[in-house]
Amino acid sequence: MDDQIRHPLAYARALRGWSQTDPAARIHHAARNRPEGLRSGTDKAAVSKWENWRKTPSIESQLLIAEAFDVPIGDLEAFEWPHWLPGQEKPVPLGSSFIVHALRDAQRATMDHRRRTFMTFSALALAGLSTQWATLEPDRLTTSLNGKRVDGELVDWLEDTSTKLTAMPTEQRQHTAKLMDAQLDTVTDLLEQGRYTEPVGRRLHLLAASLASTCGWHRFDQGHHFTAGKLWNAALTNAHAARDRDLGAGILSDLAYQSIWLTQPDAAVEPLSQALIHTQHPTARSLLHLRRARAHAALGATADCHRDLAAAEIALLTDSPDPTPAWCRWMSTADLAVDSGQCMLDLGRTDDAHAHIDEGMSLLPRSRDKTRGIFLTYEARSLLKAREVEQAVAVANQSLDLATRIGAERCVTLVRELAPGFRPYRQVDGVSDLMDRLRAG
Repeated sequence: MDDQIRHPLAYARALRGWSQTDPAARIHHAARNRPEGLRSGTDKAAVSKWENWRKTPSIESQLLIAEAFDVPIGDLEAFEWPHWLPGQEKPVPLGSSFIVHALRDAQRATMDHRRRTFMTFSALALAGLSTQWATLEPDRLTTSLNGKRVDGELVDWLEDTSTKLTAMPTEQRQHTAKLMDAQLDTVTDLLEQGRYTEPVGRRLHLLAASLASTCGWHRFDQGHHFTAGKLWNAALTNAHAARDRDLGAGILSDLAYQSIWLTQPDAAVEPLSQALIHTQHPTARSLLHLRRARAHAALGATADCHRDLAAAEIALLTDSPDPTPAWCRWMSTADLAVDSGQCMLDLGRTDDAHAHIDEGMSLLPRSRDKTRGIFLTYEARSLLKAREVEQAVAVANQSLDLATRIGAERCVTLVRELAPGFRPYRQVDGVSDLMDRLRAG
């Protein structure tokens, strides 16, 4: 097998934010908990050999790996190694016959997130979905003849309630996930069972897309990537049915951002490129260029990254007579500066990265706590790269405090990923306390 093909074990591990040491420790734990009290010889070197296609684990080791990743034994019987590992899923296709199916599929994933929390769409699957979105003409909206009539007044109420829920501050919105799920379930019921005019149907599809997108972000923040992907897939099918190209571009961008976050930047380039072809608002294009720059930076494509950063800056400074799409209304010079800094970090330009991130942090409004928490982790990473360790510790602790308060697990995960960088500096004030705090969390 080609070494360049990412092993499913490495991908499954990355989705959980684990180092190569973590699977080994969890395999040891699983072995000790067996009634017969097994001992496992698995270590980081063994995990590395498995991930580099140099060795296949024994059946006994595979059973322990399955336990470590919460994979049912039946999956091992149905698939050969390594194809039973949690990792990748096929999206529901676009088209009128799949709209409700995609929503129900996402709702099942929400109920069953513990089972497949760490599965996401592959690069090939995302590329196929983005091509469908770009080339498939939406079907004419159809309605059920059996259900009760859905009137505009009910949709008014649903839209107003959803707007209020999504407009809540991040700290409060973490407690409203079940309300958002119930709202999405109600809209899905109406789409499946109701009787409505085509304009009302389009509003219902837009509402379903907006709700599914918001619910997807909540799951993404909690680290439930499989569920987030399913919800964004459902959002895309409904945005497509409603013929809202701008919203569809935003949802493709979210799926691409998830791929970048999960260290699969190659999966992000095609969806972002398709989205750029089909959206014209300058703010939307700025965000799409910025996210594609992040993907190029992670891939080491320096020239492509700089071209996208330049395009993002020009687009952000371009006025438009049209209102900014809701999905990118928050995009600002602060986001451009900090994400440019993250690109510079990935490209090895530490000083430039630090300057950009500092600038962005100073521009970010206080109301965007979740973004601030993520930006703080970027700042801590840039400080660590610059060997300003005490400052990096202070900023990492600040990010942890904020993430804990607003319930943003992915911010915590980002800080945990800094731990290997802090280990050589255990003698520096605060480092040991930070490491203890990360272990306790």
